[in-house]
Amino acid sequence: MLSPKAEELDERAGMKDVRLTRIREGVPRGWRSACVHTLLAAAMIIAGVSASRARAQQTNRPVGLEGTWDGLLGGRLHLVVTISKTSGGELTGQLNSVDQNATLPIEKASQDGNQIRFEVSRVGGVYQGTMNGDDAEISGTWTQTGVPEQPLSFKRSAAPRPAQDRATKAAEHTPKPLTAPLDIVIPIAPTAFKADGKWHLVYELHVSNLGKWDCELTRVELVDANGGQKPLVSFFGGELDGMVVHPGGDTAQKSKIGAMQFAVVYMWATFDNLNALPASITHRVNIKIGDYPEGFSFDMPAMQVDRKPVAVIGAPLTGEDWVAGNGPWNTSGHRRALISVNGRAYISQRYAIDWVELYPDGKTYQGDPADNKNYRAYGHEIHAVADGVVTETKDGLPQNTPGAKSLAIPITLETIGGNHVIIDMGNGLYAFYAHMQPGSLRVKVGEKVKARQVLGLLGNTGNSSEPHLHFDICNASSMLACEGVPYAFASFEMEGKGEGWKPSDSHEAALKKEMEIPLEDEVVRFSPAP
Repeated sequence: MLSPKAEELDERAGMKDVRLTRIREGVPRGWRSACVHTLLAAAMIIAGVSASRARAQQTNRPVGLEGTWDGLLGGRLHLVVTISKTSGGELTGQLNSVDQNATLPIEKASQDGNQIRFEVSRVGGVYQGTMNGDDAEISGTWTQTGVPEQPLSFKRSAAPRPAQDRATKAAEHTPKPLTAPLDIVIPIAPTAFKADGKWHLVYELHVSNLGKWDCELTRVELVDANGGQKPLVSFFGGELDGMVVHPGGDTAQKSKIGAMQFAVVYMWATFDNLNALPASITHRVNIKIGDYPEGFSFDMPAMQVDRKPVAVIGAPLTGEDWVAGNGPWNTSGHRRALISVNGRAYISQRYAIDWVELYPDGKTYQGDPADNKNYRAYGHEIHAVADGVVTETKDGLPQNTPGAKSLAIPITLETIGGNHVIIDMGNGLYAFYAHMQPGSLRVKVGEKVKARQVLGLLGNTGNSSEPHLHFDICNASSMLACEGVPYAFASFEMEGKGEGWKPSDSHEAALKKEMEIPLEDEVVRFSPAP
């Protein structure tokens, strides 16, 4: 078991990508289980309920499906689903896997009478259920590609406040506000990078509500600051709601920010080519304040877009069938790993990747899954991605037994990365290689290294559930107290992508990529060692 301190670190997403997310007995295993943010291996993928109906109810009964629901998958995995509705009438929700400290958004919800259906696109799953007559229980099934259908039911854990109580609270109506009471800060400049043949901007809005009334974000638009009026990108409804997180909180409707509360909007904008990216942008924000009937709209100050070329690096590994687990994507566990260190919050893992290697059947191991040596990635040589100077190392930490709670040592800020190496690449950039085998490091602090030089061997140390390499590039020599920056591999070949992809199923030639970074779940081939 993790200590309370270690559990707190994990809950706040520090390297949480590497905790095992499967139940051992009777569950098909695949590479996905190496990465915690996806939560569940094939037979344990989550489900939830999202729908709403507005028929009249007695004041002492639940109203619709808004509220909190408890479920149990496979007789073991505790799930909590929260459901809400945006001001535009869209249903939105999230699934909290309590045992694994992680959440997934619920999407494409619909209800036809008492029949409920929704999708969880992050794991390619579909839930279908039937709500009983008193709106207290939902019985249904969860299906996912390659996984047998499983029964899954939910019970309402707490009824929403009766209508008469809500009416009493709403008696004090919101007066016309003088101005929008939001303080919005963009902690790092949007930086352009290329992936999947397109260009992307990834950054965050830190939003504080300084007023006494709830503020709901109804639309956030990017506008060219150099005279543009038509939005370049627009986020609203369920999509916007899924981009908002309340750190340390559990709010069903994420886009609603309570009085004196704080939220983070995880921005990800995609453009067809670099020329479509403006040199500077402004954000047009639309909000509703309390129950005041009219909405507010305002434009934030313009800010520059960093369009300079990102660092181009070599591959940290060689060979084929490498999965970019928890790679860049707006709902990736790495992407949302906002962690406070010494009084400041960072996302060091903004573009981090957990590299695991597949066997032809799509699994990461053969034989006994509790033996590190049975994982295909185990023991691979880890290479420097560029010339540089070693600024930090740690060695001697024992290896974990693969498993959800099989950590060899307590997890702290010092041990979370396991045996690792940090290299100063110059220009304020630092490459971080984590979870190496004990005794395998071949470099020391102060040593100059060359690109392709072997740094150590891939292992399973620190906050890691199975052998893999955690790699990222930051703007400081630290595991967590730095900001992650984008980068590009000089070249690689994309073999396939998506959860459940198997090398044995591939019938198409690999697609060569240059000057790009792989996105989450892409499976790639790197050049062999010279």
